[in-house]
Amino acid sequence: MSEIATASGKTPVDFWFDPLCPWAWMTSRWVLEVEKVRDIEVRWHIMSLAVLNEDKLDQLPEEYREMLATKAWKPVRVVTAAWQKHGAEVLGPLYTALGTRFHNQGEGATTESIAAALKDAGLPADLVDYADQEDFEFEAELRASHKEGIDKVGQEVGTPVIAVPGDDGEQIAFFGPVVTPAPKGEEAAKLWDGTLAVASVPGFYEIKRTRTKGPDFSNL
Repeated sequence: MSEIATASGKTPVDFWFDPLCPWAWMTSRWVLEVEKVRDIEVRWHIMSLAVLNEDKLDQLPEEYREMLATKAWKPVRVVTAAWQKHGAEVLGPLYTALGTRFHNQGEGATTESIAAALKDAGLPADLVDYADQEDFEFEAELRASHKEGIDKVGQEVGTPVIAVPGDDGEQIAFFGPVVTPAPKGEEAAKLWDGTLAVASVPGFYEIKRTRTKGPDFSNL
């Protein structure tokens, strides 16, 4: 995925998300704003917080451990099944439908909200059956997509992962940025340009500041 341009002639931006993560949701809404003001085209991919943390559940707080062991699998299975059965082009619309219900409307990742999101995205209702399919039919594809994204940035980060082609054609990949609220218009472009500038420095490792509040969905 290191091509300089898509078929449309725009710069490809590969975005790995877990639909359950509110911070990835904020970043995804930001990158769609960037798509309006920069010559980029977002390509959606699946990663999984459940997969990322499955070997370290005993190190996590009980509430987070329970969420990852059960709830986190449902939406990512459904999204993976939709991708495998209906193509990558459904990922963006389905992610938007899920995120709007999970995060903006506060419904949470319930079976009912997943089913409603499938309807919103114009996808078959029976895809919801994959939510509780423990012997998941597309497990290998889910894990391969997750691995492709996380291998670009390392195991110590989460979702989202973003990758763009650098000047030499090789991908520049990074976790985040974590941002709230999601900036729009020229502010979105300003953050994009700065993020790329920092991430393109070969020796760059990390930049971070204290987070004082949770994600703000009020302007989405």
